[in-house]
Amino acid sequence: MSALSVVKRFFGGLIILGVILSVRGSEPRTALIPMRDNGASAFYVEVHIEGFGSRDFLVDTGAGYMTINENTLAVLRTQDLATYVRELEGILADGTRLRMPVYRLTSIKIGDACVIRDVEVAVFPGTTRGLLGLSALRRTAPFLFSLEPPVLQLSNCFATSA
Repeated sequence: MSALSVVKRFFGGLIILGVILSVRGSEPRTALIPMRDNGASAFYVEVHIEGFGSRDFLVDTGAGYMTINENTLAVLRTQDLATYVRELEGILADGTRLRMPVYRLTSIKIGDACVIRDVEVAVFPGTTRGLLGLSALRRTAPFLFSLEPPVLQLSNCFATSA
């Protein structure tokens, strides 16, 4: 389903091209980000990390932090685009406790429309898939997670590219 058809469906057939923008481009705006349903009640969006590139991230409103893996962190650190913040102990979905570092990223872009600066991310070992958790989503509050159609409505987004 194209982004335009998701927007049309979301707004009951109202034709809106692109995203909802404020009058001035430097002010925060609201963006509609289509999510991809993998068929197992898991929803994904493309996230572009400045200095790394784009990857699919699982949207996880139950995760306290956005997560990246060690390989992504290594690339970002070579460019001074990740700053160490602290270490935390996280509890995974299976109850396992894991100590992990938290870094601040310069910026991320969710979908093609929502740039967020200075996002804290927890770093998982190895090559694990990234999660788009509350440390990023909270920055876009108020936000809406819609299942039908699968779309994120994010506030406080900036238009400048990541």
